[in-house]
Amino acid sequence: MSDQRQKNQLVLAFLAGDRGEAPRTAEEGTESLAAERGTESPAIGEQLMEEVCERENCKQALARVKANKGSAGVDGMTVQQLPEHLKQHWPAIREKLLSGTYEPQPVKRVEIPKPDGGVRKLGIPTVLDRFIQQAVMQVLQRKWDRTFSDHSYGFRPGRSAHQAVEAAQKYIADGYRWVVDLDLEKFLDRVSYCPLVHENCSNNSGC
Repeated sequence: MSDQRQKNQLVLAFLAGDRGEAPRTAEEGTESLAAERGTESPAIGEQLMEEVCERENCKQALARVKANKGSAGVDGMTVQQLPEHLKQHWPAIREKLLSGTYEPQPVKRVEIPKPDGGVRKLGIPTVLDRFIQQAVMQVLQRKWDRTFSDHSYGFRPGRSAHQAVEAAQKYIADGYRWVVDLDLEKFLDRVSYCPLVHENCSNNSGC
């Protein structure tokens, strides 16, 4: 790596006026290396964290976090304070990300009342962790979205609930009459996270 490239990667200018949306998937003709090789995983053989830490990707992530606003996490840092924090501490944060030693802070637990009773439990990450999550998501999204089903519309760039309704209307016009509605009630409250996080875990009750 040249000195200039290393310097460019370390210097991350975060502009206070940045605004934007989560980036859409790459244009046609810019498929990932894995797709060109025909491998199963778009992540094989690629330096994903280096892409996460690239200046433009981080600028987009910061703009998105600022646009989303939201409450502070356990450290009390606000969205407005994040750009200055990154200006001062980005080289150290980046080094931890690249070395695999970065540790997210605990989430702030809040409970939101549901209209029909009960509460919805939410965990609010710190704004720094939200920024890093957004930067990671953008890289993974560009590489993986093309591998998803064409019939999947939820939480994907360039797709919407309106498109899902249009697809359903087409199925009705084609003669289909059955609709299956699934609701995994409180799934995330009950699922054992241990096997999800630790590949070789055999403790079904959680770690």
